[in-house]
Amino acid sequence: MKVIVVKNEKQLQDAYHIRTVVFVEEQQVPIEEEIDQYEKEATHFVMYDDNQPVGAGRLRHVDGMAKIERICILPNYRKTGAGKILMEKIEEVAKELHVTEAKLNAQIQAEGFYKKLGYLTVSGQFLDAGIPHVTMKKTLT
Repeated sequence: MKVIVVKNEKQLQDAYHIRTVVFVEEQQVPIEEEIDQYEKEATHFVMYDDNQPVGAGRLRHVDGMAKIERICILPNYRKTGAGKILMEKIEEVAKELHVTEAKLNAQIQAEGFYKKLGYLTVSGQFLDAGIPHVTMKKTLT
């Protein structure tokens, strides 16, 4: 599997496709909430397995931190290490922004996954798109 920084329209559409499958179809997030006003300013990522898109995410530079968002992996690729590979690439690019901290809002069911990657929970639960989340942070070294 290979993670790339989106550089063209086809790659961006591949990322949007994965996000639509996972968030809109699987988790019932309204499309107008999933595709938001930050799309143009974000750096997008797409993960491929033999030229098939299987994962996606995005990164924004917010308040001096790397804000990691929209992490998603197709169901058949979950628990295969794909999510870790995706996060490692995003963190690598974040470090190139010369930031020392990453922040993300994790769905409760993914909190353990992010903890294994070194993220610490720094908030109580809150709802985002009707789904319970917590804010998590990690120092990037």
